Amino acid sequence: MELWPLLLCIVLCVVHISSKPMDKKDRVHHDASLSNKEHEDDENFDYDHEAFLGQEEAKTFDQLTPEESKERLGLIVDKIDEDHDAHVTVEELKKWIKHAQKRWIYEDVDRQWQSHDLNADGYVSWEEYKNATYGYILDDSDPDDGFNYRQMMARDERRFKMADTDGNLQADKEEFTAFLHPEEYDYMKDIVVLETMEDIDKNGDGFIDLDEYIGDMYSQDGDPTEPEWVRTEREQFTEFRDKNKDGRMDKEETRDWILPSDYDHAEAEAKHLLYESDTDKDGMLTKQEIVDKYDLFVGSQATDFGEALVRHDEF
Repeated sequence: MELWPLLLCIVLCVVHISSKPMDKKDRVHHDASLSNKEHEDDENFDYDHEAFLGQEEAKTFDQLTPEESKERLGLIVDKIDEDHDAHVTVEELKKWIKHAQKRWIYEDVDRQWQSHDLNADGYVSWEEYKNATYGYILDDSDPDDGFNYRQMMARDERRFKMADTDGNLQADKEEFTAFLHPEEYDYMKDIVVLETMEDIDKNGDGFIDLDEYIGDMYSQDGDPTEPEWVRTEREQFTEFRDKNKDGRMDKEETRDWILPSDYDHAEAEAKHLLYESDTDKDGMLTKQEIVDKYDLFVGSQATDFGEALVRHDEF
């Protein structure tokens, strides 16, 4: 039974939002870096490969010859060029990069869709989700493991209703995605902020004070010596998080903390790829320009660079 709370959290897919303290990097929904690799084109193109292809689902191109790499890349370009005008713009590149980076989300939704659309009608109703997720738990007495499943169910119902834009208590694929991954949808941002505040606000006053902020990411466990990063976080709270200097974060200050919108990594990478590949400097890329710079986008066995987006059976 000790593993059950963890398994349930995975099933619920409460991404980034947990009732347990977590590190700040997991709490905050930054427009995350597109790769964990260093962006050093003079050394290699590993960052660009993961940015363009998606690091979670990418398959290595190391096994491919340059010819195979170019052929695969050409097929990818056809997908990127949505208006089929034989040119790839920065906006099309940006959209593709965002899609590639979030492919794991769509695959997660597909997996959960199969287990929750019980009557296979193309919708997941609240009743279906509740029964599939909580039904047999709620038939028994609450397990003695510190988890309040009824409270979790009420919280899920509130989130489901917010994701359900037409209010019919039936989620189509897009609404179900918003329910499982609310941080990806503007109209769901309020619930992300609300759930975060509920997790951290231990005294229930509707604010996050300094002790609650630090306690969410660090537990002393009897050690009176704080690490340097904790002292830095205290300074961050005082100098930047608490904008009105009242000693606590309100809803708007919490939103600015967990949902910052200060930098668009996908747009920056799209502009970088275009700059490096736009031979005729017309501000757009042809398929030939992209394929000619295949080592920048995907790499191959010959260059030892890169990761690939697609599986063989996707084409």
